Amino acid sequence: MKTVEEIKAAIEAAVPGAGVEIVLNPGPAAQHSLRLAPESALAVATFLRDDADLALDHLSNVTGVDWPDKEIAEKVKVTRTVAKTVDGVEQQVEETVEETRKRVEPGCLEVVYHLFSVAKKHGPVVLRMRTENRSDRVELPSMTHIWRSADFQEREIFDLYGVVFKGHPDLRRLLMWDEFKDHPMRKDYVEPDDYEYEPTPHDHVLARAQEHQKKIEAAGNKE
Repeated sequence: MKTVEEIKAAIEAAVPGAGVEIVLNPGPAAQHSLRLAPESALAVATFLRDDADLALDHLSNVTGVDWPDKEIAEKVKVTRTVAKTVDGVEQQVEETVEETRKRVEPGCLEVVYHLFSVAKKHGPVVLRMRTENRSDRVELPSMTHIWRSADFQEREIFDLYGVVFKGHPDLRRLLMWDEFKDHPMRKDYVEPDDYEYEPTPHDHVLARAQEHQKKIEAAGNKE
């Protein structure tokens, strides 16, 4: 099978302006991947499926990744003017000091596709796409019309992570109920404390349910 660099070059030749980026995997497997620009992802996916050499006709699995906002501390050198007394005379002099500055790198949601070729018996080729953020810009193109097996897997990612797949034929929750408001696989997800008790060995569920009931009763007594 072609290397990831060769696949990237083939994509760029077939889809001008594709915006493909190689993501290196430093682990022992060295399973490098290709990050696609969402606006050209469908054209790239179609090429990968239909190209005679690659023939990536099988999508085995789709996974989601949550990348929360990250605070980054950076050391920077700053030149400033300060007053100093030299030989009894106060002077304005410049000095360079090192300061630590913090910035927040916005988070995003990522979707990862693993492709194989049944016809050519090779793979995987790993594709990635990222949303613009984790709040109001979480749309990505659906791959369902390219690989039918993306259907339920994209629904699961929509349900658990909140990625909205544009063009999906039946985008609705798969595991959680329709009225559920959150996405349980996000890293900042907070479990509710109002589980109904069931006779299971999970005693912590009962304890949380009892604490929730105490809060309800305490709130009622104040009214």
